This record gives sequence, C-alpha cells and structure tokens, in this order.
Amino acid sequence: MIWWQTIVLAVYTIALALLMIFSLHRHLMVYLYYKGENRRPRPIRRFDRLPQVTVQLPVYNEMYVVERLIRSVAALDYPRDLLEIQVLDDSTDETTAIARACVSELQAQGLDIQFLHREDRNGYKAGALEEGLKVAKGEFVAVFDADFVIPPDFLKQTVHHFTDQGVGMVQVRWGHLNRDYSLLTRVQAIYLDGHFVMEHGARSRNGMFFNFNGTAGLWRKSCIEAVGGWEHDTLTEDLDLSYRAQLAGWRFVYLQDVVAPAEVPVEVNAWKAQQFRWAKGSVETARKLLLRVLKSPLPWRIKGEAALHLTTNFAYLLMAVVSILIFPAILSRQNLGWYRIFLIDLPLFLGATGVVSRYYICAQKEIYPDWKTQIKYIPFVLALGMGISLNNASGVLQALVGYQTPFNRTPKYQVVKSADSWKEKRYKLKKNMGALFEISVGIYFLVTIVFSMNYGIWFPIPFMILFCFGFLYVGVMSLLQEWFERPSATPEAETVAAD
Repeated sequence: MIWWQTIVLAVYTIALALLMIFSLHRHLMVYLYYKGENRRPRPIRRFDRLPQVTVQLPVYNEMYVVERLIRSVAALDYPRDLLEIQVLDDSTDETTAIARACVSELQAQGLDIQFLHREDRNGYKAGALEEGLKVAKGEFVAVFDADFVIPPDFLKQTVHHFTDQGVGMVQVRWGHLNRDYSLLTRVQAIYLDGHFVMEHGARSRNGMFFNFNGTAGLWRKSCIEAVGGWEHDTLTEDLDLSYRAQLAGWRFVYLQDVVAPAEVPVEVNAWKAQQFRWAKGSVETARKLLLRVLKSPLPWRIKGEAALHLTTNFAYLLMAVVSILIFPAILSRQNLGWYRIFLIDLPLFLGATGVVSRYYICAQKEIYPDWKTQIKYIPFVLALGMGISLNNASGVLQALVGYQTPFNRTPKYQVVKSADSWKEKRYKLKKNMGALFEISVGIYFLVTIVFSMNYGIWFPIPFMILFCFGFLYVGVMSLLQEWFERPSATPEAETVAAD
C-alpha cells in the first residue's frame, strides 16, 4: 500500500468512526425513549383561574397561508378576555394587506388582536418576537409560524403545566398537513417524526436538555426575559434561547400527544434552504454555548448528551467526507482482503442503515396505527439524508468559520392535497448551483458502483446505491423544479435565497 492510499484510508476510517458515534447516538435515543416510557408529563395541578396568554404570529411574505394561520388562532378555545393575538408582520408584499384586513375583521368581532408591522427586518424572526414581547400583555406567550394550523384546544392542553413555577416552556409535536403529497414530503415527515418522538421524547423523559422548535410552543414570559430575551446572533434563535433558559435552571415540558399540524416544504430547494439554516444555526449555537454547557455544574450525562445534540449536524460534514473518499478508499483497501468487510464495510452498513432505520421505524410505530405502511419509505429517508449532506455540510463549514448569512425563510404555498400545486405561485427560489455538484457526486457513485461490480467488491454496493440515488434525486430535482416546472413565475415575484 503506497503512502497516499494509507492517508486516504486513515482519513476515511476516522470519518467513518466519528460518524458511527452519531449513528449510535440515535440508538441511545431509542433506548432512553423506552426507558422513560412511564414518565409522561402531567400538570401538578390546574389553574383555578386561567392566566392571560399572548399568541405571537411572526410572518414575512406569507400571502398564501397568513389568513389560514390567523383564523385558526382566532378559533382557539380560550376565554376571549384572557387571549391576546399579535400578528408580527415584516412583509414587503400583499401579505401585509391580507393580514391587516383579516385582523380588522376580527377586531370588529371583539377579539383582542393587534397588527404590528415593521419596515425593517432587524433581527429577522427573533427581532420581530422581541418587539412583540415588549408590548405583550400575556403572562405566557405562544409562538406559531405561518405554515401551522393551531388546534383549538392547544392552550388548554398546555397552559396548566405552568402551575409548576419551574416550567419555562411547553413544546407540542408537529403534525404534517401534506405528508402524503409526494415522496419528498413523506420523507420529511419521517425525519421530523424521528426528531419529535425519539429525540424529544427521550430527552424530556430523562431530564435532559431539549429545544423549543421555533413554533408550536408556549413560553412563560418571565423565563424569556430572565435569560436575556430573544437574540439573533445565530440562525436558530429557538435553540439558542432554549439552552440559555435550561442552563439557568428552567425546565421544559414536551407533550407528544398534543399535535399542531403544519406544511412541510414541497420543493427540494426550499427543503435544502431550510435544512441549511437549521444545520448552520445549530453549529452557531454550539460555538456560542457549548463551552458554557461543559463548564456548568450539570451531571456529565446531561452535558455529554447536550454536546452531542448541539454538534449532531457535524454528521453531515463527516458524511460528505465519506462520500468523496469512498472510491479511493475502495481502491486502497483491496489489499486488505476479507478484513475490509469487518473493518470498514460492516460498520458502515450497520451504522448508516441499521441503527438509523430502527430509530425512524420506532418513531413511526409510536404515533401511527398504520406504521407498517411507512417502512417502505425508510430507504428513501436514508438516501435523501445522504443526498443533502453536501448542502448541510456547507452550512456547518460556514458556521465554523463565522461566515454570516441572512435568515432565509422557507416559502409556504398552502399545498396540502394532491390536487394542489405550487408551480404557478410566487416566492421563487434562486437557482442553487450546488445542485450541479450533487449530480456530479451522484454520477461519481454510479461509476464507483460499476467499478465495484467489475472487481467483485459486492458488500458496499447496496450502501453506495443509496448514496447514488440520494445525490441524483436531490440534485436533479433541484434543477428540474427551478428550471422547468415554474415557467410562468412572475418577474416581480420575490426571490428567496436557497443556500
């Protein structure tokens, strides 16, 4: 084995070993979830008199969904004299007129609803929430993004948990209005179910840190104020505030059985932009708070899990390294003979497919009676997770070097039923030239598969097929949806960056 082969194989093996740590962390989440199965949260008592609540609705150019959002909040089953609604509008298009008209109508019906419009987007969503908080009347503050439909009993299901004075936030599970719309929406729904069921469930049941997800949660106003309020020096202001609050001693409650449905992105580029923001923001938060977590007097089991939580998106960077080096690694390891299966191929296959598959399957089993029908989508979940790795790795690298980017929101189109279409609607995404690189990597994997077949290297081929499909799907669909499926997008339509 010549020197370059030794270096390639060493880097590949180290990246794979580190990737295995994140894969086994998923296994730990499943274990902790079932370990705490009997620790479901219940209020210590109920309020004798319900407290006043403010519902904040931060919106920015959401003309297709803003009225649905506002009317769903207006239908909340809560005393009208104890409910305040704030529409926090930063929009620059027709959304402002639509929202203002809806607010005026509801005000005429006696609802305490305020329309607060900002001319600038200072601080983006975090800035809007902070401005609204300054004038909020409620002792508790709920936050909902524009793509959500609020269940009428949301407040009555959550507010009584605050009879415990140590509780700072209550988060509910996201549902999916358009889960069955396409392969992409099905895959995203399974991703989110894994996070909300296995991760939130495991962490909340075992006294570990978990995060507010930016929407579908209820906060104690004094908790937000006590830890410094909303800050906008990261792209994940929700994760940042969550960790600052829990480091200060506040406890969070997660209600798995209370569901707030929302739309998931129907465009690959919109999904990529969302995932980029989440990946980059989590690493920015890790840079900001990880040292504070490790220096805190918390038990090491909590600090260790929190460290993995904050750095979990490094897995995408490792996956990108594995993707690029897999072909030279195959060339380098031929001299290892059958040892390569036990040293490299078997850990790769089990870590990247077996453990992760169990994580998602268990999540489906916990919340859907028809969970068995979802298993057939697990290979696509694995493949698209690999296919988006370069996109998310870019976010991780940008966060590591401190490169600043704006908060690019994910456009929503009120696409719920299979007959609905987003193709003629506004909020056009910029062309994502990374798609060409993703297609190139997909072709690279196709060549690697052919080479492996020719030389009888059979074991890694199923895994490489997942990589190949994932990169080609993400790359090709990015180009097709932007270049061919939206021919009539108006020139004056707002263009949203797709990172």
